[in-house]
Amino acid sequence: MKQVVAKVSGRVQGVWFRASTMQQARSLGVTGYVRNLSDGSVEILAQGGDLAVEALLDWANSGPEHATVNDVLVSDYDGSDLYLDFEISEG
Repeated sequence: MKQVVAKVSGRVQGVWFRASTMQQARSLGVTGYVRNLSDGSVEILAQGGDLAVEALLDWANSGPEHATVNDVLVSDYDGSDLYLDFEISEG
């Protein structure tokens, strides 16, 4: 199982980025969460098969229609939490 954290920067808050990410992740069978960060970026924690997680990250590079993605920084997830679903996190 692949586990990553991605920080997506650009115009990604207030453009349905989180809801669209949740929809994409669930359709791919990826678990984890998406949340807004205080610096205006969005964080995605994704867990799942290599191809599914890569597909979600590929999608995140453009995001939904009204988003403008400037950068996606991906790092390995070093936590031990396992998620059973994909959700929007508020904190």
